[in-house]
Amino acid sequence: MADGETRTTPVSEMRNCCSPNEGESEGEYVPYGQRPETYIVPILFALIFVVGVLGNGTLVLIFLRNRNMRNIPNTYIFSLALGDLLVILTCVPFTSTVYTVESWPYGELICKLSECAKDVSIGVSVFTLTALSAERYCAIVNPMRRHVGRLSSGPLTIMSAVGIWILALIFAMPSAIFSHVRSHVLCNNWFRLVVCYPYPKEVEKIYVQAVVLLKFLTYYAIPLIIIAFFYILMAKNLEDSTRNMPGETVTHGSRQQSNQVRARKKVAKMVLAFVVIFIICFLPYHTFMLWFNFYPYSHEMYDDFWHVFRIVGFCLSFINSCINPIALYCVSRAFRKHYNRYLFCCCLPADSRLGGVIGRMRNASTCESSNTLVHFNSTFRGHDDNSLPANFHLDKT
Repeated sequence: MADGETRTTPVSEMRNCCSPNEGESEGEYVPYGQRPETYIVPILFALIFVVGVLGNGTLVLIFLRNRNMRNIPNTYIFSLALGDLLVILTCVPFTSTVYTVESWPYGELICKLSECAKDVSIGVSVFTLTALSAERYCAIVNPMRRHVGRLSSGPLTIMSAVGIWILALIFAMPSAIFSHVRSHVLCNNWFRLVVCYPYPKEVEKIYVQAVVLLKFLTYYAIPLIIIAFFYILMAKNLEDSTRNMPGETVTHGSRQQSNQVRARKKVAKMVLAFVVIFIICFLPYHTFMLWFNFYPYSHEMYDDFWHVFRIVGFCLSFINSCINPIALYCVSRAFRKHYNRYLFCCCLPADSRLGGVIGRMRNASTCESSNTLVHFNSTFRGHDDNSLPANFHLDKT
């Protein structure tokens, strides 16, 4: 989900319809019908919409319908999926037209809604990833914790997730207030462009630079520094715990401890995969915004390379909203099982082909064992997920 500046600044920041000396030439403007992105971007955004709605929607369904999946990390992942769904449903259908039509066609209300929802989603994503990293560090350093102060870990996690949404909404308020539809007259009144502009109507360049820098620090640099700090400490703690484990003598306790360490490593790797995806998806966008707004000659140097780089950053930032469920499917056996159940059941061998009665008996047995697992898990709900038996924890994640 690209920030508003990426797609709503004047056309002079893209392919100028005028030469550097205003009015000397009007032959540089390329009509949208002759640009490759006019046809590539809508197809890509259609895929983002379908994959994002199916992936994140199924993830939300898995969390709501399976009590055994409601542990602390999965609560944050559920919040992450809600944020991604928000931007896919409220932004993707509208922003897909940015590179396909020459003027913003939806009016000021949709402009404000799109910019605000996009900033909320970015905030929820990066703040949730930071909270997940902190939670994984605490789980590894103190795996037997059951209460923090007077609050158990479950309610505290819910409060943290709600607090993340409130914080993201607060940071998105300027976009909701100041975004407006703005007209630009180009090439000596030869061409008029209407854009969704995320800044106040009367704004100085230094204000734009301050907003770009603040969003880079708030939504990218500072959270990633905090995440890196937690993962360095996490890696050191895991290395120390592995070194201190018994060597040749294998007891039941040491085996269980080893299984728990492997389970925590697995969840930590899953969170790290989300972080790496976020870094890759938003690095081109922030790179372009900083270069364009702070480099003195960026307007003069804007060429085909930067135009393509800008579109790639724009698309990658929206791809981030649909790729997390794919990563989760690849790294988590438990989520993969539920995804197969909800999304790919029609692709699995039908029990009826082997015999309707046998198939129904197998399904009934599976459902009964699943209900037993849910009941077993509910008895441990007051404890931290890492205090469960190691084999059960591994099955969850």
